[in-house]
Amino acid sequence: MTDPLYLDDSTVREFDARVERVIDDGDTARVVLDRTHFYPEGGGQPPDRGTLSGAETWPVLDVQKTDEIYHTVEGAGPTEGDRLTGILDRERRQAHMRYHTAQHLLSALLLSKYDAATTGNQLYADRARLDCGYDRFTREELDGIEARMNDLVRANLDVRWYTLDRERAEAELDSKRTRLDLLPESITEIRIVEIGDGIASNPDEEPADPEDVYDRVACAGTHVERTGAIGRVEVTGRETRGKGEERLAFILEDE
Repeated sequence: MTDPLYLDDSTVREFDARVERVIDDGDTARVVLDRTHFYPEGGGQPPDRGTLSGAETWPVLDVQKTDEIYHTVEGAGPTEGDRLTGILDRERRQAHMRYHTAQHLLSALLLSKYDAATTGNQLYADRARLDCGYDRFTREELDGIEARMNDLVRANLDVRWYTLDRERAEAELDSKRTRLDLLPESITEIRIVEIGDGIASNPDEEPADPEDVYDRVACAGTHVERTGAIGRVEVTGRETRGKGEERLAFILEDE
């Protein structure tokens, strides 16, 4: 089973690994490594891109997680047992981290101010969209959302992630925000992403004051370590997705 190193450290862009398995698909191959920093597609976040290098270099075209984490590469791929170096596309990963963290801020803002729960989201390297339960946002409301998002960016809030026992997570987290009930019962350890002021302490030793936490949610994505790294937020539009559901689109300007 591949060790998902990206869950602990989102900043690593180069790592060494051993090939555990290779599946030949003709023009491409799916490679299973013993460890990886490549993020597999999921939770609205696209997969990482980059290269795997050993005796030769293979571009990583896709990363998917099913029973294993599969790295799709061009050609026949490496050989089982090979030692490789994985190198991530730095700009793509950084963009995904910024957009994913911004999505957390937006979801928390919409829920707290408009009681609009997030129903879906999709991130890209140059834009993002979020669906939520709301009738219709006015231009004035969109302007207010954009202004508040940029206030949160300028506040440069801490962002951290850690794991909690499921029972504790269900007892402590806002069920309307986290929707832990949607996770299979087999998942007993929950990865938490938390955003707030002065929350960098170990949650098992010094729990953050609830008043200092802006958002706390279950998430397996990658994120920046402070909201100041997100960059300026621009809400670019809205559209109705059906009765009581809105889609907001936004972009991030360069840091």
